[in-house]
Amino acid sequence: MADLPQNGKERADEFFILGVTSKGRQFRPSDWAERLCGVMSCFRPPGSGGRNAHLQFSPYVYPTVVNGVKAVVVNNALKSVEPLAYHFVVNFAKDNDLQLAEACYVPPPEEKKT
Repeated sequence: MADLPQNGKERADEFFILGVTSKGRQFRPSDWAERLCGVMSCFRPPGSGGRNAHLQFSPYVYPTVVNGVKAVVVNNALKSVEPLAYHFVVNFAKDNDLQLAEACYVPPPEEKKT
């Protein structure tokens, strides 16, 4: 099974699957992120379902855009909730030669005091 590369640092809580191959080509189809997240939408924390849960992306796997590139955010908590789903997502990236990037928290710039 595929796993994220280790760089010796503590892993972030989330990582991105970028819609760009290792050769820099844009991944197709253009709605790949929404399709992948739709498949993963049933994986969610207990009690977070609700009446319209079937219409929402999972908080563990959801689409976004990073520097103008479609991407999917994957929370590492998915690995403990459902390991097979986690490996499915990581292997999807590997099988399609997509780039993985660790996420990190960047605090907003401090507001200037007047």
